[in-house]
Amino acid sequence: MQDYHYISSETLDLSKIQELISDNIRLKLSDEAVKNITDCRTYLDEKMKAQTTPIYGINTGFGSLYNVKISRENLTKLQENLVMSHACGTGEVVPVEVVKLMLLFKIQSLSYGHSGVQLETVNRLVAFYNNDIFPVVYTQGSLGASGDLAPLAHLSLPLLGKGEVVYKGQIIAAKEVMETFGWEPITLRSKEGLALLNGTQFMSAYGVHLLLKSYKLSYLADVIGSISLEAFDGRIEPFNALVHLARPHNGQLKTAERVREFLEDSELIVQEKQHVQDPYSFRCIPQVHGATKDTLDFVARTFKTEINAVTDNPNIFAKEDEIISGGNFHGQPLALALDYLKIAMAELGNISERRTFQLVSGLRGLPAFLVNNPGLNSGFMIPQYTAASIVSTNKQLATPASVDSIVSSNGQEDHVSMGANAATQAFTLVNNVERILAIELFNASQALQLRAPLKSSPFIESLLSVYREEVPFVTDDRILHEDIENSIQFLEHLSVDSEELFH
Repeated sequence: MQDYHYISSETLDLSKIQELISDNIRLKLSDEAVKNITDCRTYLDEKMKAQTTPIYGINTGFGSLYNVKISRENLTKLQENLVMSHACGTGEVVPVEVVKLMLLFKIQSLSYGHSGVQLETVNRLVAFYNNDIFPVVYTQGSLGASGDLAPLAHLSLPLLGKGEVVYKGQIIAAKEVMETFGWEPITLRSKEGLALLNGTQFMSAYGVHLLLKSYKLSYLADVIGSISLEAFDGRIEPFNALVHLARPHNGQLKTAERVREFLEDSELIVQEKQHVQDPYSFRCIPQVHGATKDTLDFVARTFKTEINAVTDNPNIFAKEDEIISGGNFHGQPLALALDYLKIAMAELGNISERRTFQLVSGLRGLPAFLVNNPGLNSGFMIPQYTAASIVSTNKQLATPASVDSIVSSNGQEDHVSMGANAATQAFTLVNNVERILAIELFNASQALQLRAPLKSSPFIESLLSVYREEVPFVTDDRILHEDIENSIQFLEHLSVDSEELFH
């Protein structure tokens, strides 16, 4: 296992990020990154010595206060005030898994040498990452336009010895951690506060975290859909490669191929069928699951570009002797991508619940609600209700956030992306999809066992033998909440090779 990942111009992608997280690999700045950062800072310091005209955010106020010139002796105070005044987050605390990605992506963005930060500042962020010191950040407060101002202010407060962090599982004052490690607060220089607060790392971190989970859930949806197909005594013909080569969407082809592989050597799938067709929720698995796969690939390309980019403002180009105020912090690409992700993942949950409904409906020789003595036993009647309830919630969450905009900063910031809202909505929605799929697996496992002595494929039988250790067959009514929670935990802990997920 490698000891360090060197931050440089090397492109970060989902596979690399998965590796960094899974293997808990620490970070180091490469020689290239160190040179980029120090050269840019040196240029800015020299520029400021001779600069008399205003440069936005460096010797001026912020937002609608862009015309207020700040004296040289107050530039450090200006940057510190910026960080403190913008730390206006509220709501729930952002999970540490997301904050860790925020740190990684902020370090990556600053390493290109277009932000004007001190090397000491970036090295402190690296130290936070390597020592699992996660600033306390809140879910609410970003409009996703001037970057993620409030969340990134909370991410940056501990650099000043202010705010709170999660360390060793506890929320403590940042000042305590500084004392533990013998660190002094960073003294911010011109431009640094703005470099830290302008950026899309809140949206980006949520997006990448959810992409990693969504690719896994997309794979699991194919597996669980295959189990349901077997349990429903479904037909294999709709998964024939000829059908999908005639309409060759990549995701559709991949889904059909997977299902054929999952069902290889199954006794159930090859038995003679009494029905000519299956309902769409079974027959159209390749088309529906496949469309979600294609959407994930689009969203992944958007986020790959974003996390390997400079997203603060203004941008400094030392070689060209240019300091340019632009709009790279605007979250519109991410807002649209996150909304698309929400819709695509909601559909995985939608079709999953329909398969669950079919399984409990007393069709194709299965008992009503998949239990003996229906009436005395309610069996699997209410898990389908639960899935339906979650699906309905997801339909509401999938409403695009990016179609909204609210004017802020006294009219200077007059169009915003609302990408941060899309991100937190997507977080809830994707976790909901995991619950819906867990309920389908619970139902499908029960139904498939009712098909004994006929067996499914060795792959599926092996998977279900492990699953049934956690969620046994239901003979008589019991507290099914516990089974659903165990089913969710089973999916969470199930590892899937990254080659299967991303290629």
